Amino acid sequence: MFDTLSDRLQAALGDLRGRGRLDEEAISRAMREIRLALLEADVNFQVVKEFVATVKERALGQEVLKSLTAGQQVVKIVHEELTALMGTGDSKLAFGKPPTVILLAGLQGSGKTTATAKLALYLRKEKHTPFMVAADLQRPAAIDQLEQLGRQIQIPVFRGEGDDPVRVVRDGIAAARAASADVVILDTAGRLHVDEALMDELAAVRAEAKPTNVLLVLDSMTGQEAVTVALAFQERVVFDGVIMTKLDGDARGGAALSVKAVTGKPIKFISVGEKLDQLEVFHPDRMASRILGMGDVLSLIEKAEEAAADEDQAALEARMRAGEFTFDDFLTSYKMLRRMGPLKGVMSMIPGVGKQLKDIDVNERDMARVEAIVLSMTPQERGMPHLINGPRRQRIANGSGTSIQQVNQLLQARKQMAKMMKQMGKGKMPGLPPELMQKSGRR
Repeated sequence: MFDTLSDRLQAALGDLRGRGRLDEEAISRAMREIRLALLEADVNFQVVKEFVATVKERALGQEVLKSLTAGQQVVKIVHEELTALMGTGDSKLAFGKPPTVILLAGLQGSGKTTATAKLALYLRKEKHTPFMVAADLQRPAAIDQLEQLGRQIQIPVFRGEGDDPVRVVRDGIAAARAASADVVILDTAGRLHVDEALMDELAAVRAEAKPTNVLLVLDSMTGQEAVTVALAFQERVVFDGVIMTKLDGDARGGAALSVKAVTGKPIKFISVGEKLDQLEVFHPDRMASRILGMGDVLSLIEKAEEAAADEDQAALEARMRAGEFTFDDFLTSYKMLRRMGPLKGVMSMIPGVGKQLKDIDVNERDMARVEAIVLSMTPQERGMPHLINGPRRQRIANGSGTSIQQVNQLLQARKQMAKMMKQMGKGKMPGLPPELMQKSGRR
């Protein structure tokens, strides 16, 4: 996401990063490049103007110009201002007396129905009991779609009778209360454009539902049009925050960078993929780090913790420390990795790796081929790889549709992995000083 913007901003700051003292000319040159990058990313013109002016004013301060690490300080300033632009701090949902009602609004085609299911799944992971109400009566297919998604994630969906959305919402909230749900998510109607009929219906539904949270669903791919839609909604139906959809396909990022500054309303969630579990809480500081090529270690850690069961994590770590990395351990770690999402997306969160991956095709099929080789081994062979001799290698290759050479490569890689893990268990990590190992908690 934001690949084009990220490349332009990193190029604009590239000359500054490694420099010590800076002069006004170098800073002004970098600011011109940043202004062009943001405008090409379809960021609101007024937002760009104010952003660049603020960054330039701070960058020309005496503490920067006289510093021995002036270049790094300018990058830090850009990071801080990008974070402020998208909203300082994380904006969380508000919860009241159960059931808490969350109303989702937006134009048709913005991904509102899918966002309803994604949000329900996210809330269930957060130990809530969600309940969905299909209140989009303008598009009958939306009701069928929500019911299908509800079956997929095993979360109940209320489907009302008639063509009155206010009545459907009233009956749906009553049904949620009867089912002891503590959160109700309303999927309301959308149209192809903002009009009076849409706004009147939303206002009536809001008056009936009395939602604790009103979230506007915006398609990030539409750029400044998404901000225009947000302003139009804000005039008639006040909302508390935004869900940005299709962010994984947005190379520019204009809408995400503009909406908070223009409307004053924060982005609460971002959709980063088509799968129903690919909805994330929006962290402005982490997004700023990704845009500037600094990675996103905190999100990576959270994904890893979510993907790994505590007992699996503890057992795997203990075995790795002992240098006992078997193919059973490989399968466990491989499944954890797959649960974290697409491999390229996961690796892009590692500082310094994202840019290196730009022109590299991270082939998921290669991982699947490795899995096929491991699954072609017997349980005994997976637990004791040293037993795998020539005839066994041939059988494994035949069973997995691979070559003996590929089987040999995997066996050699496992041996190297076990050796490295044993060194880490003893506090010796190749290429890392001992003090860094101690900081990471390893002994």
